[in-house]
Amino acid sequence: MLRDFPLAARVAGHATAFVRALADERAECLQRKTPTTTPRAAATVALLRDGASGPEAFLLRRAASMAFAARMQVFPGGGLDPRDSDVDLPWAGPDLGCWADAMVVEPDQAAGLLCAAVRELFEECGVLLAGPDRSTVVSDVTDSSWENDRQALLGRSLALSELLRRRGLVLRSDLLRPWAHWCTPVFEPRRYDTWFFVAALPPGQRARHVGGEADHADWLPARAALEGAARGEVALMPPTQVTLEEVAAHPDVASVLAAPRRVGRVVPWLARVPDDDGLVIRVDLDGRGGGRPGPASGLEVEA
Repeated sequence: MLRDFPLAARVAGHATAFVRALADERAECLQRKTPTTTPRAAATVALLRDGASGPEAFLLRRAASMAFAARMQVFPGGGLDPRDSDVDLPWAGPDLGCWADAMVVEPDQAAGLLCAAVRELFEECGVLLAGPDRSTVVSDVTDSSWENDRQALLGRSLALSELLRRRGLVLRSDLLRPWAHWCTPVFEPRRYDTWFFVAALPPGQRARHVGGEADHADWLPARAALEGAARGEVALMPPTQVTLEEVAAHPDVASVLAAPRRVGRVVPWLARVPDDDGLVIRVDLDGRGGGRPGPASGLEVEA
């Protein structure tokens, strides 16, 4: 299924300077001059809870000063850190072979991405998917000692594996579900190869706005976020919008977590709409990456 996301003013105004320039007469010139950047591996988590009108997601609004996706509403997440691939990571849940099959990666990469997802979730909203054993989860991570640990993770003076071992905890990989795999288009100067996960807010914990890369954070019903985007009040990148649409199709979080998924790589590309000669971001959602990734180089504008 091909789907277009217009580079309308309300969206392009939140994007990078390069994407904004794509909408004007310099687009073809920029296309020829912009090099392809190797994407950085990343992980993001759609943290969910049940609400009166269906599943709600915890969304962060990236600060205007951010070089990538400024002012966009996003899920907690970020790039893979070398220490996320610690082979001694305390672990609970499906073995890495199962995760590797589900994510279509090697086992060591699956471990690193899951660690990055759990670490980024704790760093960006204070929620920790870990517990003393495979059947429990820590219930309160808001006191000063936990905040010191969160800050140490942010400062890269502490690895998540070290934190878990010191506190006698295991990473609860079973609380996560693989959801999607999106790669930033090749025309962007900053690119991320991002695995999306979904997870339910653990009992006793609360997601918080802890600053950093975001200037606002809050729970939003998935349907309300999409309605806000349609009115131009909420800025969503295509991966976030598609994920929210898929979450909103479920009556509750339990059914989201139980939904079967095929995780395939989606690489958007540029296309020109013949009717008004406007540019769109085009994606092929068939099989979640089972189709073509767009023009061969990704830098040409598809007519």
